[in-house]
Amino acid sequence: MKIDPYKHKQKYQSWKSKIEELGFIEGISKANSDLIINYVFDMEMGINISSASVKGARGYPRLNNIKQRMIFLSKKFETLYNLDSLENLTEEQIISFFTKMRKGDIKKEDGGVYRSVVDFVKVFKSFWHWYIKIKQKDKIEILDITRDLDTSSSKPKWVYLDESQIKLLTDNAKYEYKVLIWFLLDTGIRSPTELINIKVRDFYNDFKELDIRGEVSKTFGRRIKLMLCSSYIKEYVTRKELSGEDYLFPINPSKANEYLKRLAKRMLGEENSPAGEKYSKLTLYDFRHCSCCYWLPRYKSESALKYRFGWKKSDKIHYYSELLGMRDTINEEDMLMDVTKMELEKKLEVTETKNGILQERVDKMEDQMKDILKVMNTMTKEVVLV
Repeated sequence: MKIDPYKHKQKYQSWKSKIEELGFIEGISKANSDLIINYVFDMEMGINISSASVKGARGYPRLNNIKQRMIFLSKKFETLYNLDSLENLTEEQIISFFTKMRKGDIKKEDGGVYRSVVDFVKVFKSFWHWYIKIKQKDKIEILDITRDLDTSSSKPKWVYLDESQIKLLTDNAKYEYKVLIWFLLDTGIRSPTELINIKVRDFYNDFKELDIRGEVSKTFGRRIKLMLCSSYIKEYVTRKELSGEDYLFPINPSKANEYLKRLAKRMLGEENSPAGEKYSKLTLYDFRHCSCCYWLPRYKSESALKYRFGWKKSDKIHYYSELLGMRDTINEEDMLMDVTKMELEKKLEVTETKNGILQERVDKMEDQMKDILKVMNTMTKEVVLV
């Protein structure tokens, strides 16, 4: 069974049970409540999906995301535009709303600015395309008011750590966190979703290889070599007296992140890391970024690097690393190799030319020999006749 650290399934089923009992969503109009309930339940079933979207039922994380954001948007539209139904939204209103969110004119309840407006935009676009599709079944054409919405996004800031900084953290961390950090750096595993589902039985070859099972992975299962943490993991399993079905790191992600923040603040301070985020904001997931930076210059094959991290697309490499920690590795030996190669190619070309000339001479000599043989044969015949 896969552990769900965020309890997405439990949260969604609890919400659904409440809705089925009440018959409506509290805090919004009846019209908007009906629309959102129908939309979310259709996504749960995987029906009335837009032709431009991936088919199939949506998972619990996605269902929680769309119901939460759609309820939020409904409340905003009802307040700002005095609309009882999302059906009455205009193109100008929806574009104006998301533009103001991006500029910071529309703020969070605590006064903060929305950092990922594109997540709201994508949810609303999906909702509106669903609405267009269900209306088409009734032979009603609906204008796509989302066509000109800005779906660009800026990459969130994260904490970049080089090898010396990681060593500094591990040297001053509690034993369990020392092992955890080396494991995260070595594997580049997704945290917490893949991390907390790793069992002792997933290790092979005396803890030198790790099998990240397909059932716990976001993309695909993979078996990778452990080059940094193998001895730490072996000792850890022995000290903790863990066995096959035991989970390696049965941690609470929130508490683990709080510990990492305190540790990073104590050892590295409040300055911004090269990836833009303060060291004191360090989280488990930042080590996936750091791991990518560590392995990128060491892997000779891009496809092998993607396999290790469970990626299907190459753009993930730059997204996670931003090429931080990379350096120019060309040296004089490499140049010598190239110069030597060029000289050998030139010599080979000269040799081939000489061989060609020699071959021509040999061919001519063979032709001459053939002519001499013909003459000698003719003379021999004449002598015999005499």
